[in-house]
Amino acid sequence: MTRGLYIILFFAAVLIVESCKNNDEVFPNIKPCFFNVVNASPDTLNFYLNGTRQNDNSSLFPGSASGYTSINSGSENIQFKKNGGFNDLFSVPLVLTDSLNYSLFVTGTSASGAFNSVDILDTTGLGSSYLYFKVRFVNASPNAGNLDVSVGDSISFSAKAFKTISLFVAGGAGIKEVKIFPSGSTTNPLVDTSITFQADNLYTIFSKGQLNGKGSSAFNVGVTLNPFY
Repeated sequence: MTRGLYIILFFAAVLIVESCKNNDEVFPNIKPCFFNVVNASPDTLNFYLNGTRQNDNSSLFPGSASGYTSINSGSENIQFKKNGGFNDLFSVPLVLTDSLNYSLFVTGTSASGAFNSVDILDTTGLGSSYLYFKVRFVNASPNAGNLDVSVGDSISFSAKAFKTISLFVAGGAGIKEVKIFPSGSTTNPLVDTSITFQADNLYTIFSKGQLNGKGSSAFNVGVTLNPFY
């Protein structure tokens, strides 16, 4: 009986040790990045990661953006569906680095019209005098060709091709007239509108839609904040 009891206790101890080893397994520490979707398409969209919808608060209407959402870094596949739809429109595979800010611009219903940027949120000069803002321009119009853009009298972007993303440029805060021209032209702007830019903010303005498009496909300009707080 004593020998049998020793054998039982020995195997019980082995099982306890193995159980502790399993519990001590180290799981990878996946750090997040920050991901923003800008909808420059004519459709209302939702985006998903591993089957889970990410824009929980609201669908992405044409011209809107999700704002930066914390997601896992590494290899990810971002899926898009039309609002109310069940089937994926398309997916975009990305390799994301932790702690960085990304924006993905969607211009249509296929992955070929989507493009992304690493957002360097340059706040140099902001927050000191409360007089300035910064803005960048993105050409997200597939058939518009190269575009020239003016923001007020002091900011301009020249010959920006489709999928081109400019750097952030500083200007004095306030209401600014924003004009978009075919590159090389200074008359008959494609867009002529006014946008209020508040001090100490980063903005992205982007062209969207198609030349000669109708309704939500019409050529226009969108604007979104790039929060950095």
